[in-house]
Amino acid sequence: MPRRLPKPASAQVSATMSRIRAKDTAPELIVRASLRAAGLNGYRLHYAKAAGRPDIAFVSRKLAVFVHGCFWHGCPHCQPRKPKRNAWYWGPKLARNQERDGEKSVALRKQGWRVVTLWECRIKRSPEAQVARVLRAYDARTAVRRSASRRTRRS
Repeated sequence: MPRRLPKPASAQVSATMSRIRAKDTAPELIVRASLRAAGLNGYRLHYAKAAGRPDIAFVSRKLAVFVHGCFWHGCPHCQPRKPKRNAWYWGPKLARNQERDGEKSVALRKQGWRVVTLWECRIKRSPEAQVARVLRAYDARTAVRRSASRRTRRS
């Protein structure tokens, strides 16, 4: 029997939760602005044709970037606090988010995509370092393509 959603503790909690977005979050906007500043702007947002709908997808390079919020996805770096209230609801919900994240990454890798996961806490601390991770993956994909095309030309 499915359990119902817990009732919010107050109107303020309800108002706060209703403003939480799935797309165009603050960390996503920071990453996108940093990517544009670095000269990378040929990406798709929430690309539906790729498994898991990555937040940012460089389709021609098969590079998927996920921007994860620390609370919602269980950050391994800052280990956010778990809710004490309605633990029966939040525990399984947050655990399922982490499971789904792993499933998405595996599915993308099976399709030949590189996957980069950026965490909210790290983006806030050093957006340049996180964009550098994306740039390395972007360049690595280019290097792999170049070496493959050289091999086929020599044959």
